[in-house]
Parts: sequence; C-alpha cells; structure tokens
Amino acid sequence: MKNIALCLLLLCTIQVSAQTFTSKQYKEDFEYFWTTINDNYSYFHKKKVDWNKVKEIYAPQIDTVSSRSSFVTVVEHALYELYDHHCTLNTNTPSSRRLVPTGADIWAEYINGKPVVTEVRKDFGGEISGTTVGMEVVAVNDVPVEKAIMPFLAHTIAPDPEAKSFALRLVLAGDHQTKRKITLGINGKTQDFYPDKDRLMLENVKYKAMVESKQFGNVTYIKVNNFIYDNSIIAKFDSVLNRHMNSSAIILDFRETPSGGNSSVARGILGRFITKDEFYQKHELWAEEKETGIKRSWEEFVSPRGEAYTKPLVVLGDHWTGSMGEGIVIGFDGMKRATVIGTPLARLIGATASFEMPNTKINFHIPTERLYHVSGLPREMYVPKIQPDLSKQKTGTDVILNKALSYLGVK
Repeated sequence: MKNIALCLLLLCTIQVSAQTFTSKQYKEDFEYFWTTINDNYSYFHKKKVDWNKVKEIYAPQIDTVSSRSSFVTVVEHALYELYDHHCTLNTNTPSSRRLVPTGADIWAEYINGKPVVTEVRKDFGGEISGTTVGMEVVAVNDVPVEKAIMPFLAHTIAPDPEAKSFALRLVLAGDHQTKRKITLGINGKTQDFYPDKDRLMLENVKYKAMVESKQFGNVTYIKVNNFIYDNSIIAKFDSVLNRHMNSSAIILDFRETPSGGNSSVARGILGRFITKDEFYQKHELWAEEKETGIKRSWEEFVSPRGEAYTKPLVVLGDHWTGSMGEGIVIGFDGMKRATVIGTPLARLIGATASFEMPNTKINFHIPTERLYHVSGLPREMYVPKIQPDLSKQKTGTDVILNKALSYLGVK
C-alpha cells in the first residue's frame, strides 16, 4: 500500500508540475495574491514598503511568465518586498531560497553597517564547519555580500537595516540545490567555510524523537523538537514529563522549533505547568479594524491539563524558536511560570493565515493577527531576561544550556 501511495503522490506531483496555465490565469492569481495581502497583512505599520508600488513593479513581470516555476519566482520576489520571514509560499523551485529560520543554520544581522554572524544553529552545517558568532560575512559562493543581497532587497523603501538583514539571512540560507561556500572575516583575515560539504543537511532534517530528555543530576532536560504543528506530540510530551515529575527542576528547550505550530499543542504543553486558568497571549485582528474602523482584540487563556509540574522551570529559546514556539516561550514568561534563558527569538511577526490562489492553487501564508505578550509588548520585541554570551560558543559546546544548569545550581 505504501508503494502504491508513493506512486500516486509522484504521479500527482508530476501532473501538477507539468500543468500549464494561461497568461490570464497567472495575472488573476497575482491580482488575488496582491489584493489579499493588501487587505489582510497586519504589519504594514512596521514596514516602510509601498505596496502599490510593488504591484507596479511585479504585475508587468507576469506578462513574461511562461511556466509555474517562473510564476513562483516572481511571487517569491514580490513577497521579499515585505522583508518578513513569516510570509511564505507552500511551494518552491530548486533555486528558491530556503525558508528562514527553518532552512537556515546561520543567523546574521547588519550591526553598525557590517554583516555580522550573531548566532549559529546547534549541530548543523554552519556550526560543524566552524562558523562562530562575531564573524563578518564577506562573500557567499564568491559573490561579495553587498552584491549577493541585491536580488532580495526591498525596492520600494528607504534604506532599512532590517531589510538588509532579511536579505542577508536569505543569502546565507542558500537555495535547495547549491552547496554553500561562505567567506567570513576573522581578526582581520578571511576564511572560507563549507556548511554543506558532506551533504545538504538542511534538506533532510531528522530528529531522534519528537521529544527528547536526559538527566543532569536531579534536573531533567526536555528538548521539544520541530513538531509543535503535530497534535500527536502532546502525548509524547506527556509521556516524557510524566516520567520525570519527581525532578527537582526541569529545563524545557524550544531552540529547535523553527517551523512553528498550532495553539492546541502550545496550550497542551503550557497546561501541564499551571494549576489555574492563565492569560498567556493577546491577539488583534487588523483586517477587521481596517474594514470597520473598530479594533478587535482578545486575550487567549490556557487551562490546567493533567497533573501539574509545579517545581522550578527554566525555558530555553533562540533564533530557531519560531512562531508558535515563540508563543509558548512568551506564554511561560507572561504567566511568570518559568525563567527564560537564551537569545532573541526568531521574531516571526504575528499569527499567519493561509490563502489559495484560484488557478494555480498555490498557497501563501501571511500574518493576519498581531500578537502580544501579556504585558502588551509585541511578541517580536520579546527578549529573554537572561542572555548568555554567545561569543564563548564553540563547536560542541552549549553556553545557553550551561547557563540554565548554572542557574539551577547544577555543577
């Protein structure tokens, strides 16, 4: 049965990829795409983009589209104008950029005008190749960085460091078929690094389990992997937690949840650590305010679920704590139920909704709700109270986890 199902899936994929559309259909889909974002994207107030100008630039390019893949490329670049890693398509071409943070292993930003590595993903190619925090990005695949970012920069805005940082991260993530050569500056010298030397690790990410655990004395470390979009992880999490209810403290690690998830899983996890209903995040639906002039907002609560673990709790997060992973982390913080240790999170703004283009059936995802910490702070602005010094991070070490163990008195 599995082989039959696989053959049917491959046949379906071939038929979809081979399907052709008329110029009129591509234009209709682009119009739907542009209008839907215009009416529903909830973070225009934080962007310097001229969305009308985006239409002027990209709508004429649809006239040159002759295939689904070329249409995808145009739409991808139109999305880049929002310089928002939470705006994505459900499809790609081999030359598409990997998604950030899910398909990235190096986080970098422009700091004082320089493109600097600010964090490296644990156990992936960037770290394994020797990339460390503080290195300056010089070139990617022998293209100087300032030239390499040009195709991914927003065209309709005044200079914005965040737009440049967005483009920089896309360049560093690479595409789905090309091995990366990243030239970095270290102490006045340059060195080449090859994060895909052995294989394209980011194309086939595998985990030992949905939820992993190990002991540090009487402190239990629980790592939640990138499955918080799958409700079956709740039972896996319960099984692990139930075995360690007698631990003197627990460390929950959400540093490998870059793809986000759903609020059922979030509330399922949060609910195991409280004894009464708690307010854990706030929502705003901007589209309704735009249409009616009346703001719509609401508070989301989580309820106790099963036996509560009430002893000390530390939660870990970093740039690969994305979307719903961020919601879980700020929820623990807002409920004052845990001490959060780590770096700034992925800062994937808002809660997304999915929309389907009428002809090509391509789905795109954009933030339609604004999200807030219980304090009223926008979720994307949250930073952990305790931030370890990542300049001390070397291959094979984990300064964030070590900081958590030290905080709990584990030697």
